[in-house]
Amino acid sequence: MPHIVAGPGDIFRPPHRVRRPTRGIYAVPSPCRTWHLEDRRYRYPQVEVLLSGLADFQNSIYLQGLGDVLPTLPTDLTKLEGLAERALSAQAFGYVAGSAGSEATARANRAAFDRWRIVPRMLRDVAERDLSVEVLGTSMPSPVLLAPIGVQSIFHPDGELAVARAAAAEKVPMVLSTASSYSIEDVAEANGDGPRWYQLYWPKDRELAVSFLERAKAAGYTALVVTLDTFTLAWRPRDLDQAYLPFLRGIGVANYFSDPVFQKAVGGPVTKENRDMAILHWVANFGNPSLTWDDLIFLRDHWDGPIALKGIQHPDDARQAVDAGMDAVIVSNHGGRQVDGAIASLDALPGVVEAVHDQATVLFDSGIRTGADIAKALALGAKAVLVARPYAYGLGLAGQAGVQHVLRCLQAELELTMTLSGISSLDGLTKDILVRA
Repeated sequence: MPHIVAGPGDIFRPPHRVRRPTRGIYAVPSPCRTWHLEDRRYRYPQVEVLLSGLADFQNSIYLQGLGDVLPTLPTDLTKLEGLAERALSAQAFGYVAGSAGSEATARANRAAFDRWRIVPRMLRDVAERDLSVEVLGTSMPSPVLLAPIGVQSIFHPDGELAVARAAAAEKVPMVLSTASSYSIEDVAEANGDGPRWYQLYWPKDRELAVSFLERAKAAGYTALVVTLDTFTLAWRPRDLDQAYLPFLRGIGVANYFSDPVFQKAVGGPVTKENRDMAILHWVANFGNPSLTWDDLIFLRDHWDGPIALKGIQHPDDARQAVDAGMDAVIVSNHGGRQVDGAIASLDALPGVVEAVHDQATVLFDSGIRTGADIAKALALGAKAVLVARPYAYGLGLAGQAGVQHVLRCLQAELELTMTLSGISSLDGLTKDILVRA
């Protein structure tokens, strides 16, 4: 809890009783209060509140309530999907919310979290909490990253630029998708000094792949995430029923169209005159189903930073990743978007953790919606988690502020979940805090 400097009766409500509209999630219209960013203090005429820590986002919400200011987005992030469905176009919502086939894998991802229960411990000293962690050389305030999501401009005009700014503001690493609406360089500029990783959809053209890696390295992306499970698109009924594939409409191909190798292949810069040909060239090069484990040496030859393989679900694949010298594996089923009826990511996590034997970092992706979800994934052996759909919904609803809202909610809830369970640091999140439901 924050330290409050006040006497009995010092706190009073502002004289107005009408809820005032806000121009942003964190706008503070009350004349009786000011928010000082430099020292994280709210000041009232007769009360001063000192805030510290991720969980104090909760306290800031309550304090803003004294001025009749409510959050403009839900703090229960599971409600964002319903709001996004009403706010986004049917095509955009279907693209982000949809999954493969009957969507059984997406449902399984969520159900897997309900099969584990946290057992809180009492009378543990949790006055000082620390959620910071270093992952693949990146220092993070909490074990949360923004997962790679393509074509973000279909959710909000600023797309990845807004996400990059939000990530930088919260000091949370973002992982930029190859299929972004804005180029590697433009997103890096928006991200400024923020931590950023680059995700590669490995194209057939090796020269193009090298160009992507060189551009990412030059633009300050420090780790490489290679997605293995999407060398072709799955059967996705929501997209099929809308006959909607954004890439064929020139969305999500900015990194290709801006690449010198790609431009050379289509006869020069992409213009209205050769745009259709450029899209067809993208189709021909997007994925490579012939890749094998032996091809990973290519990545090592052209990327001198950490490499994480995304899409690992089987322990044997995790062992092969270690044998290939990979630095990390990301346990993920692409949010259920690739294989219908597949194993839930959380169910796959313990086997992968056991298989790597601390020889590689294990990250988790697919299904995170709450701080408790994060705690469970870490207790089962993940070093950090990647969050996807919630921040996409936040982006669609409120741009940069929506993404920051999602991050603050998740981090605050994680810290509170740990604190109330008697855990003061990430080291305390071990499997013995969980029981099967």
